[in-house]
Amino acid sequence: MEGLVANDPVARLADAITQLAGSPVALERPGDPEHGDYATNVALKLAGLQKRAPREVAEEIAARAVELGVAHRAEAAGPGFVNLWVPDAWLADAVTEIVAAGFDFGGGSAVEAERVQVEMVSANPTGPITVAHARNGAYGDSVARLLEFAGHAVEREYYYNDAGAQMERFYASVDALRHGEEPPQDGYRGEYMNDLAGLPGDPVPTMLASMEASLERFRVHFDSRTRETEVEAEIPEAVALLETYEEDGALWARTSAHGDDKDRVLVRSDGAPTYYAKDAAYIRRKFASGHERLVYVLGADHHGYVGRLQALAEMLGHPRESVEVLIYQLVHLVEGGAAKKMSKRRGDVVFLDELLDTIGVDAARWYLVSRGHDQTIELDVDLAKERSNKNPVYYVQYAHARIAGILRNAGENVIQRSAVSDTVPDTLSAALTDEERELVKRLLEFPGVAAQATGRRAPHAIPVYAIRVADDFHRFYHGHRVLESEQEAFRLQLVRGVQNVIARCLDLVGVEAPERM
Repeated sequence: MEGLVANDPVARLADAITQLAGSPVALERPGDPEHGDYATNVALKLAGLQKRAPREVAEEIAARAVELGVAHRAEAAGPGFVNLWVPDAWLADAVTEIVAAGFDFGGGSAVEAERVQVEMVSANPTGPITVAHARNGAYGDSVARLLEFAGHAVEREYYYNDAGAQMERFYASVDALRHGEEPPQDGYRGEYMNDLAGLPGDPVPTMLASMEASLERFRVHFDSRTRETEVEAEIPEAVALLETYEEDGALWARTSAHGDDKDRVLVRSDGAPTYYAKDAAYIRRKFASGHERLVYVLGADHHGYVGRLQALAEMLGHPRESVEVLIYQLVHLVEGGAAKKMSKRRGDVVFLDELLDTIGVDAARWYLVSRGHDQTIELDVDLAKERSNKNPVYYVQYAHARIAGILRNAGENVIQRSAVSDTVPDTLSAALTDEERELVKRLLEFPGVAAQATGRRAPHAIPVYAIRVADDFHRFYHGHRVLESEQEAFRLQLVRGVQNVIARCLDLVGVEAPERM
């Protein structure tokens, strides 16, 4: 789904090397700048095809790269790597392009834009949003933001159960409390239940409004909502489209013929539809709405859903890969060095609002996407509350705020003088320092980082990258003046580019980019 980005100077450089090498080239940044700004192993791949020594091929590519002006300097290294050095002017042009692109720099990686629905959270209206639900929302919303940044049209969907056994227990619990009785043994308890029991009428709309308010506070909003009872009414139409057979009085879907590990029951022998029949009706409804790709964000107990949902898609005439099931792991809160389990309102979970009251929305959003969704998160509440460089979200936000301060101090006249110019000499008046070169190259990684994070559904790569940008910026800032320096014009452009990239990174994971801290 994701490819090259139009405003990506490194991709264009790789394309230029590809043209002279005659084979696709991927560029990497060497760990040691002494080994070049960029490097490629294309000569190792070509050597076998050309029946030549890899080192000989590397030397030829290096010589041609310099001869054609693709690189300022190039050399063969090791068994057949090509190390490339780009001139200061190339880096200055790249900064100009970053600033000109603004908040859009690095976006638009979609090879072919799709209509994508991301279904996330989908907690039943039986209690407030928990921290586990919050990880679902933070992860799902960040995936949606990445997809939008890549150029896809994204709808965020919430699906909730408004019927069935869980809702029956919920209603029975509220009714018991209203009559001064204890809820059923398997019912719902807690302060929030007492609050609901004290209100007249159906408790579900009140519960839903409370859940939605928590999610909106968490910067997770939804474009569409679907009730289970709506889907139930469409089961017969959906089942009629599937490949089925009868056995032992039940109706089965032949899902094993479509990649599932076994066939699934659709209608039990007593005539009652299974939850899988609802899945069939729901997935049919999703595709009927015009969506070309369906993304489900589900908890760790849903691993078996991948094959069965993809089988439904195939039986309904859609590619298996058009359905993605993203499984996220648990969240453990640690406070004072010990696991945090207690809640003011219920003894076995922590609600999202409690977490937000304690660490704030920015820290919660950051920490709940800071690790891969297939890994358990241990969220250190004490660290997340800390307003110091030990706290990574504060550290990155502080870099953004520091740049905002530089630009305020520069004043309008200086900003106008440093506006994006057509010629490099207007912005570059001396050789770039090592810190400047490294910072520019770090910014140029962003299009690739964003595209890869999108393709892998891995938003945790964004905070990791943002910390590296902040590291390089702080290193540059502590070593060099921006204002009233020989390089003032270029450095103002550079820090504005850093500010834009940091702001976009923070936005992609639902974190604000403050102007002052």
